[in-house]
Amino acid sequence: MEDIKTLSLDLETYSDVDLGKCGVYRYAESPNFEILLFGYAINGGEVYVIDLALGEKIPDDILNALTDNNIIKWAFNASFERVCLSYWLKKHYPYKFRSYSIPEDTVGAYLDPSSWRCSMVWSAYMGLPLSLEGVGTVLKLDEQKLKEGKDLIRYFCIPCKPSSVNGGRTRNLPTHDLSKWLLFKNYNIRDIVVEQAVKKRLESYPVPEFVWDEYHLDQEINDRGILLDMGVVKNAIIFDEKSREELTTAMKRLTNLENPNSVQQLKQWLSDHGVETESLDKKNVAALIKTVPEDQRDMLLLRQQLAKSSVKKYQTMHNTICLDGRARGMFFFYGASRSGRWAGRHIQLHNLPQNHIPDLADARSLVKLGDYDAVKLLYEDVPDTLSQLIRTAFIPRPGYKFIVSDFSAIEARILSFLAGEKWRLDVFENDGDIYCASASAMFHVPVEKHGLNSHLRQKGKIAELALGYGGNMGALKALNAVEMGLSEQELKPLVDSWRSSNPNITKLWWDVDRAIKEAVRLRTHTKTHGIRFYYQKGILFIELPSGRKLSYVKPKIEPNRFGGESVTYEGTGVNKKWGRIESYGPKFTENIIQAISRDILAYAMKTLRHCFICGHVHDEIIFECSKDISLKVICDQMGKTPPWIKGLTLRADGFETTFYKKD
Repeated sequence: MEDIKTLSLDLETYSDVDLGKCGVYRYAESPNFEILLFGYAINGGEVYVIDLALGEKIPDDILNALTDNNIIKWAFNASFERVCLSYWLKKHYPYKFRSYSIPEDTVGAYLDPSSWRCSMVWSAYMGLPLSLEGVGTVLKLDEQKLKEGKDLIRYFCIPCKPSSVNGGRTRNLPTHDLSKWLLFKNYNIRDIVVEQAVKKRLESYPVPEFVWDEYHLDQEINDRGILLDMGVVKNAIIFDEKSREELTTAMKRLTNLENPNSVQQLKQWLSDHGVETESLDKKNVAALIKTVPEDQRDMLLLRQQLAKSSVKKYQTMHNTICLDGRARGMFFFYGASRSGRWAGRHIQLHNLPQNHIPDLADARSLVKLGDYDAVKLLYEDVPDTLSQLIRTAFIPRPGYKFIVSDFSAIEARILSFLAGEKWRLDVFENDGDIYCASASAMFHVPVEKHGLNSHLRQKGKIAELALGYGGNMGALKALNAVEMGLSEQELKPLVDSWRSSNPNITKLWWDVDRAIKEAVRLRTHTKTHGIRFYYQKGILFIELPSGRKLSYVKPKIEPNRFGGESVTYEGTGVNKKWGRIESYGPKFTENIIQAISRDILAYAMKTLRHCFICGHVHDEIIFECSKDISLKVICDQMGKTPPWIKGLTLRADGFETTFYKKD
């Protein structure tokens, strides 16, 4: 038997829990979960399949390898294999199962991720698709994923509807169709063959070890999960149903429509009352409310309340919660391949509604108590109140507290630092507020965050967020600048004055544009503002200060619609389809700044990994800590500048809380 150094794995599994709706942790926790096929290859060699469903056993040396941290385990989307094998080992070979961390941690049910590697992460690092089928196609591999896979998974891996044809059964077993089962085993083998071919093709571009370390930390955070207050969640779902019924009844009364939720019927009703509208989306409804007569306005206000989709997140919480009351698997490592940032999964912490209710704790306790009438009486708009309370459903476990700490204006700081925009750097150096300083420069009056002209700060913030990456009037409009009180006439002068007061940032955009075009055109190395760009074997690489690289596949220079030239590359576009994407200096600058922000967050998370991180959102970290941990110590540590970007001034601010919220 050869020495095992690496193990490539692929599982086919069954569970009565919906994987898409509930996530892998809840899926594998089900008492009815089982592994059907265990595919593996040792050291990149021949692929074997153990047919567990038909009674075959996994060899001892392979079982031992699963908990041996000296043996590297590879899989495409490895978190699925690792979590499934954690539950399976605990159930079938409890004496072989080993977890990690300390007893006080909540990761004890899972295998140590430190010896696991994920070829999906490798694909993402190289700017390739996040599906095995997609990667195989783009890389034009000889072996491709079998197309029949989806049908076979539907047949063997999920419950089936009982019918007279299938004898009333709720599940298809191998014995029900042995020829399909044989094909399924081939499918299992092929997945490992394709995964190994992907690794072989990418071996000249290894993922740096420090990125694998970030991946392991990400897996640890996903394993740890966040506790949910199910009293709040269950009552919010009940309140939402009750409120929807009331709103629908009120709309029926007002319109006499059979189904006032139907966009078609509502548009017709509005048209019959002299109001024409193309769409009933959020923005259009908000605009119409200001102009239509009272009856239509009342109906649109009801429609607005009914359309609050964010309350669906309570249902997602209900779906994903594990037996110990914690929601897991909410963070998707390298989900945004252009910057390497995390993406959200399931509950989607990255896009939770903000909370502005002044007495948040009171509103929360009324929902927890189940007092619907009091919530309706005191807050009127029930869906909006529930929406604002979503964050508060996350709580620390008994005896612990949350510390929520975030970086202050991190993207603006990095942009100013890279560009060498001195006046802005002075603002940061003196612990000033960049949004106030920007508003002050734009409106020529002093602006203080909680004082003089404080209402202008939001406009300064909008300008900062919209204009830092080459944005124009369209970008200001997209951030609701007009709704916030800026007139159409003000927008162009605002863009001009922002750019003229930030000449070095404007220069940075076009220096980046030139450096990238030169690297692609001449297939060479270029450098500007401390960032390296180079073209190698059909890929444009941007090397960041951390040593991490951003990858752009098959770049070329093509004419653009403005009569100039743009760099285009292959990637996943807004429609989630693979195709050519056009980019230019300011957009590449945005990728670079967001990527550096992400690296700084990852650096802070590594230095604070012993503090039970249970969540993070863009530039914010949520810690579940014992009561004696100091907020100041956490913020000071988080605000430390990484050694690879010396001279950048960072600041982190935070607060302590007994439930998650936006401060």
